[in-house]
Amino acid sequence: MKHITVVTPCYNEEENVEGIHEEVRRIFSDISTVTYDHLFIDNCSTDSTVSKLRAIAAKDPAVGVIVNARNFGHIRSPMYGLMQAKGDAVILLVADFQDPPELITQFIDKWLAGAPIVVGVKPEAKESAIFFALRRAYYRLVTRIANVRLIQNFTGFGLYDRKVIEIIRRIDDPYPYFRGLICEIGFNVVQIPYVQPRRKRGISKNNFYTLYDIAMLGITSHSKVPLRLATIAGFAMGTLSLFVSIAYLILKLVFWNKFAFGSAPLLIGLFFFASVQLFFTGLLGEYVGAILTYVMKRPLVVESERIGHAASMAGDAELPKDEMSI
Repeated sequence: MKHITVVTPCYNEEENVEGIHEEVRRIFSDISTVTYDHLFIDNCSTDSTVSKLRAIAAKDPAVGVIVNARNFGHIRSPMYGLMQAKGDAVILLVADFQDPPELITQFIDKWLAGAPIVVGVKPEAKESAIFFALRRAYYRLVTRIANVRLIQNFTGFGLYDRKVIEIIRRIDDPYPYFRGLICEIGFNVVQIPYVQPRRKRGISKNNFYTLYDIAMLGITSHSKVPLRLATIAGFAMGTLSLFVSIAYLILKLVFWNKFAFGSAPLLIGLFFFASVQLFFTGLLGEYVGAILTYVMKRPLVVESERIGHAASMAGDAELPKDEMSI
């Protein structure tokens, strides 16, 4: 019988971890074709999330918990959880119920039918219309400029066969854009649409910086277009400046006493070109920062503690080089 590992990243989700555990257990109690375990990876929560997970693991042998030594961010912690999963397939499911757990049944059915990757996509969401429109615009932009065909409205929620996880493990990216890696592999992806509900309990841990971080990671990981746009823009603006200067010279020679150059064009041009240079310098810095992160090869996370069946998992096999514990 095939075995599934459900991986749930969490940070300060004391209001949701018990509910998501019960919902996952209820769903798998109705599925006779597979067995499962539920692995939580906690990103050093500051509320009672860990104590609640400890109590859950004490009652349910299917539950394991990895507690990080500090908050390693929303990119590295979920990836580490996926790498620790031992199932024949892994389901990534967040704790806040914005990814509907009921889709797990459809994921498993598609996987058992032969699909190596089954993901949920959200063409609609019950959130601010403006915010969702910005998300859609970003997905479309990244899809257009990426060097692989990315999945629009995809956040990582889905089921991944063991062979997919092992390929991602061999890629060994210390700060991975998981949504892009899934497309980079090239396997057929089955997409199941859903309407993302509003968060019912707790507050979102995403802020402007985390959203900007993942947005820039998506661009720098899968496209060189922005760098080439910088080169094209520099050439175009240099050409424009040359034509403007020639035009001003001709006008001054023809209308020597009437044509006044003025300081406004100088100031406007100065600020415009300076702002464009600053923008592309910052963009170049994003690429340099991505290279630095990859070269440094720091571990995805450092563990503080393992609870439940996760404690025995640590001794099953030698930890890969991107995994450390204390």
